[in-house]
Amino acid sequence: MLSNIVQEANLTEPRMSLFPHGSDWDRSREHAGLQSNGHDDMHAGEIETSILLHAEPSLVRPGYEKANHDAKDRRFLLTLGMKEYTETGVIGFPSYATAEKGRAVLASLKVRFADHLAALGEPQQPRYGDSELRA
Repeated sequence: MLSNIVQEANLTEPRMSLFPHGSDWDRSREHAGLQSNGHDDMHAGEIETSILLHAEPSLVRPGYEKANHDAKDRRFLLTLGMKEYTETGVIGFPSYATAEKGRAVLASLKVRFADHLAALGEPQQPRYGDSELRA
């Protein structure tokens, strides 16, 4: 739905960007060396827990290391909601999370965000130390 709104907003000129896009998350996962993928690690899993361990570790609940929950087949998620697939709210693998992975994910997303700004015609600021993330 949001992608349609962004596309319509940009009919005459670039005004809006949808960020992060699925490919931004995929590249950030790859850059950070995450073990899980975006489908299997949907909520409170490796990526989200890693970001919190880096940015605000006090928000990570004790016991996350043993809270993995695999719910690959979620075909009725939008109809039935998450409660049909998890009792805890976790769909993913928080035990794989580390603060270093969280730092790397955020660093990669920062570079990807600059790319979105550039597509909108915003001037680029030098990003020292991030050149290896451009690939």
